[in-house]
Amino acid sequence: MCAIAGLINFGENMMLNEAAHRLTAREMAETMTHRGPDSHGEWVGEHAAFAHCRLAVIDVEKGTQPMKRTVEGYEFVICYNGELYNTKELKEDLIARGYTFTTECDTEVLLMSYIHYGADCAKKLNGIYAFAIWDSMRQRVFMCRDRFGVKPFFYSIKNGEVIFASEIKALLAHPYINSEVDKDGLCELLAMSPARTAGNGVFKGISELEAAHSMIITKGNIRKECYWHLESHEHTDSYEDTVAKVRELVVDSITRQLVSDVPIGTLLSGGLDSSLITAVAARHMHSKNKELATYSFDYVGNDKYFKSTAFQPDSDAPWAKRVSEECGTNHTVLKCSLDDLSDLLYPALYCKDLPGMADVDASLYYYCREIKKNHTVLLSGECSDEIFGGYPWFRDKKAFDERRFPWCYDLSLRKSVLKDEVRNTLDLDSYSSARYEESVAKTPRYAGDTAEEARRREIGYLNIVWFMSNLLDRKDRMSMASGLEVRVPFCDYRLVEYVWNIPWEYKNRNNVSKSILREAARGVLSDEVLFRKKSPYPKTHDPHYERAVKARLRELISDSNTPLTALCSKKELTKLTYSGVSDYGKPFFGQLMAMPQFIGYLLQLDEWFRHYKVRIV
Repeated sequence: MCAIAGLINFGENMMLNEAAHRLTAREMAETMTHRGPDSHGEWVGEHAAFAHCRLAVIDVEKGTQPMKRTVEGYEFVICYNGELYNTKELKEDLIARGYTFTTECDTEVLLMSYIHYGADCAKKLNGIYAFAIWDSMRQRVFMCRDRFGVKPFFYSIKNGEVIFASEIKALLAHPYINSEVDKDGLCELLAMSPARTAGNGVFKGISELEAAHSMIITKGNIRKECYWHLESHEHTDSYEDTVAKVRELVVDSITRQLVSDVPIGTLLSGGLDSSLITAVAARHMHSKNKELATYSFDYVGNDKYFKSTAFQPDSDAPWAKRVSEECGTNHTVLKCSLDDLSDLLYPALYCKDLPGMADVDASLYYYCREIKKNHTVLLSGECSDEIFGGYPWFRDKKAFDERRFPWCYDLSLRKSVLKDEVRNTLDLDSYSSARYEESVAKTPRYAGDTAEEARRREIGYLNIVWFMSNLLDRKDRMSMASGLEVRVPFCDYRLVEYVWNIPWEYKNRNNVSKSILREAARGVLSDEVLFRKKSPYPKTHDPHYERAVKARLRELISDSNTPLTALCSKKELTKLTYSGVSDYGKPFFGQLMAMPQFIGYLLQLDEWFRHYKVRIV
């Protein structure tokens, strides 16, 4: 895992001003040294300059980047962020075709795959990745991002130059790029966030290379292509065969992702997803006479204030302890204090370069920072609920009836704090509806679906391209801010492709959520763990935190120059700060973001304008 940055300009020979281009690329990369603290490097060629910060995981000594190979007199150079999980198969294929290798790292395998297959190499990759390759033979730069966008890739086109980086902060370090937001960007912040429209970088002029897309840049032309998409068709396997296939795919994905030359562990909540990953990983480690490290999260004093809700029925602590004991792991419980949670609200914003999930992000940043003290690579259970249908909105009648994003039906709280002129100018409802309809229209269809199944496919597709993307984005930024690599086995595209077409009657057999995954895990986990009700990522229930963010907001709006009051009504913001303790069972986004998180989001939004010196245009 690493950070990449670079410049592409076919209008000049960049080697004629090599020192300046090298310096610009280096300065961009230096804003992201948290992603790659182990080494760094730059390369300048005829029409491209690349920079790289490396987090060494495989072949620590030889895998430095940018990596250059010369074949038949042509130069190929790669800067790459990510991890391939089918390195062995790809390497064997290329060796059989006459290629030789000088390292054990996946970077060289990826570069050689491109040299042999060209742009079609993307279809052969299994992993999480974002990379750029200079190809002197074809005089082009090839860029590519993994199928679900686990690894970030942002770019901007200014003055004939294509500027790219893993994070937005690196783009803002380039002298051509201004820190501005326009009407669409404000709509993203106020209607869609903490989710974000695919391809939209929020800052004016900054775009995102969408998941499962590649981009080829040549002189006078930029061509973007989608190299993979889900396909809907009839599922013909029996229930028993489906259970066996799901188990095979899940176990294979987990096992592949345990490859590392540095210490590895898992995030363990005691829920189905993290427990299954932990159980498989622990068995694998035990077979090598090694002990798996596991980590779970909580908040100081949370047991005193915890209240069961439909979204969060019980606490993780006893379940994580039980699974750790059953699997024989070296378990650590990390607890975040309210002081740490408050102190990291703004640093979490800086990690993401955009307002996010407030204290939910801040706590994850805290945990990742603590884990990094002992480990560099972890496996996590993200994406299971999106593909197996674990969220309430896969069943709720409201989600089927309303043409809205099911994790954010109602924008009234967001709109209530805006000034009248801002609310009328932006029309958040229309913006959100347009993004919803655009996404639903792309749902892969199957003519044999009933009306109910067709609608459930829409909900499933929305979850993958919106909700899952948001969680993956959050996990990457908060973990990589500490130089911690987090892998997500349920994001293996082979598993997602297969599960996509499994009928709901299998996924929800006997009205049991994620029944097919539970059945696939039978014998790997105890029945009590198998059938534990879903409980999401933990958040603090301590009312003192809500009082703290309200006090901070009161202090903020007392400043006549605060950026927030350019958009929001001071009167309505003040009302928020004096309201009673919130109903934590009624989130305004997803399952976790209730009133304290909304206030935290507003604080982050204000700091975003200040810290990034954002100008509204």
